[in-house]
Amino acid sequence: MANVLANFSNIIIPAIIFYIVAHGLLNRVQVYEEFVGGAKEGLKTVVQILPTLVGLMVGVGVLRASGFMEFLGGLMGRLTAGIGIPADIVPLLLVKMFSSSAATGLVLDIFKTHGTDSYIGMLTSILMSCTETIFYTMSVYFLAAKVSKTRYTLTGALISMVAGLAASVVLTGMLM
Repeated sequence: MANVLANFSNIIIPAIIFYIVAHGLLNRVQVYEEFVGGAKEGLKTVVQILPTLVGLMVGVGVLRASGFMEFLGGLMGRLTAGIGIPADIVPLLLVKMFSSSAATGLVLDIFKTHGTDSYIGMLTSILMSCTETIFYTMSVYFLAAKVSKTRYTLTGALISMVAGLAASVVLTGMLM
């Protein structure tokens, strides 16, 4: 079964690309010209969002390097331990809202300290797949799409973050 999945994953991307090109040719679309036009638009978007990305990464890096995240984690960890969220997870929750790549660094630290099969390791793994980078997503994509009226986006995103956190705690409890 593992061989079938490995082979399937090796052919799925080329198959999708072939399908897109074939579909374009059958519909008499200038496939290469459309691809180049899309790449130009994508490059413009990257240039527009680059300052936001750099600002978020620097901010998270400064907070992490200063030790503030660990301090805040220890402080809040006393409150969250009762509901199944250890103090080591709190900085991960906070950083994940801003940067997934910075959160990945924290995940590796958690795995080195506690192991991948521990409660904290399992919770970390599930948490990373159940939550989103709220502020990154809002700032980058809203900036790129020139969205100015966000209305209930932040509220909805924070509610979904709490739901993902609750699901992570419940699932980890069921697995351990």
